[in-house]
Amino acid sequence: MQKLAKKSNIPFVLNASLASFGAYFCMYAFRKPFSVATFEGMEVFHIDYKIILIIAQVIGYALSKFIGIKVVSELKANQRVYYLLGLILIAELALVLFALVPKPYNVIFMFLNGVPLGMIWGIVFSYLEGRKFTEILGVSLSTSFIVSSGVVKSVGLFVMTSWGFSQFWMPAITGALFVVPLLFFTWLLERIPKPTQEDIELRSERIPMTGKDRKRLLLQFLFPITIWVLFYTLLTSFRDFRDNFSRELWDTIGYKGDVSVYSSSETLVACIVLLVLGFAFYFKDNMKALLFYQFLLLVGSFSLGFSTYLFHTGYLNPYTWMVISGFGLYICYVPFNCLLFDRFIGAFRIKGNAGFLIYLADAFGYLGSVIVLLYKNFGQSSLSWLEFFMYSAYSVAGIGFLLTISSILYLNGKFKMHKESSINYKLVLDETNV
Repeated sequence: MQKLAKKSNIPFVLNASLASFGAYFCMYAFRKPFSVATFEGMEVFHIDYKIILIIAQVIGYALSKFIGIKVVSELKANQRVYYLLGLILIAELALVLFALVPKPYNVIFMFLNGVPLGMIWGIVFSYLEGRKFTEILGVSLSTSFIVSSGVVKSVGLFVMTSWGFSQFWMPAITGALFVVPLLFFTWLLERIPKPTQEDIELRSERIPMTGKDRKRLLLQFLFPITIWVLFYTLLTSFRDFRDNFSRELWDTIGYKGDVSVYSSSETLVACIVLLVLGFAFYFKDNMKALLFYQFLLLVGSFSLGFSTYLFHTGYLNPYTWMVISGFGLYICYVPFNCLLFDRFIGAFRIKGNAGFLIYLADAFGYLGSVIVLLYKNFGQSSLSWLEFFMYSAYSVAGIGFLLTISSILYLNGKFKMHKESSINYKLVLDETNV
């Protein structure tokens, strides 16, 4: 019977994984293709035009994350599909206007493109959280943004080189290619059944949160949340820089004109991250799973820092370095996007949802990304893209390692107190009933 029950779950896992992966993959077609264009020689107020576009979109995306703290945490199940499709439509319209309106006035539409897209992740993950299979589903969803970024850039480059579209029309054309697939995957998302009673018992029920609920959670767990938000801010800033300027980085290390390198390297990283994070599914105990993720943060920090050192000193070839450093980055980055917070809520039986914590971290993460872009352009303009990337890798790795050690020590102590208070509460109830 147990084997039969496991087999009966396979269609659900496959369908939910495909639906969430596909939906978020399609979202990237409306967000990232423009970054594969170089906009060479273009400036606005003596600032590189591409940097202005990236900053505009990231500001919009960051604003969206702050809006999402409230919207996503309060989102009801029957509203999700309308939010998802409506926000994507706004993003595509912004790309069309970006192509139609002349430079530099079209920069505002790149900002407007980022505003709706920042809430898509929380909407898609809300279909998956609070289930015994959330680990598997979350890993599948998370690999979508590792793979999709490289793939949609390859598609965007193809649209320019093979179809002859300009750098300005390419983002809208690339997005339009993914409209029909998006509709299909959204339909699949809507067919995902609600969490079962077993899901609720294992992971706790996920419910919309009020302002008081959010404030109570922050006050109760201020220290670990602060640490996680700080580390995630560093990771997001580093990851966004790596993503937005991947063409400049690959060109610098000897892969200029290679269309396939974006997809091949990121697909390899995604597969490795997928396999490693998949082990967390076997932890039925939420606290053990939470500590497993902390261990992965240490592994990722070490991989990022040490691989950069080996490349810096000439002991590692460029492609291998980009893959290993990419693994180190994403093995830290992915858990914060869904899995770590999902287990955290389950471990401490918190009444609420992971969406609130994800968007709290994301809001500051993308704010940090804007600051890093401005700092690179105005404070460290003399540094090459590659030098800035390497020094950033060292910083993220070192700070992340120290913050994670502090997090582990806190979680161990807090969980013991939580367990003791739960036992005492049950004893009081038993005595009252007697």
